[in-house]
Amino acid sequence: MQKRKWGMLGVTAITAGLLAFSNIDGSVKGSVTPPEGALRAWVISAKDTFRTDITTGTFEIPNVRSGTYRLIIEAKPPYKNVAKDSITVIDGSPVDVGVITLNQ
Repeated sequence: MQKRKWGMLGVTAITAGLLAFSNIDGSVKGSVTPPEGALRAWVISAKDTFRTDITTGTFEIPNVRSGTYRLIIEAKPPYKNVAKDSITVIDGSPVDVGVITLNQ
């Protein structure tokens, strides 16, 4: 009985240790109108920066760590860049920022 107790305790300790170091990333996705007006989407925090090209007006930035980010849509002239603050990514959840409208 004592041997089994330590066995379960060991498995529990190993599992807890692995979960403590696992990194479950999320994503940030959305679309841009007009679709031909944007080049790239960026999410920026104090610790991380991620980007992706925008094709056919849609984007998804994968593997974004949990945290709060600023989203920047890099536009093609004559359109202007757009920024959106307080994009919060939570463990493994995708965040849909909706449709971003570019202005000239």
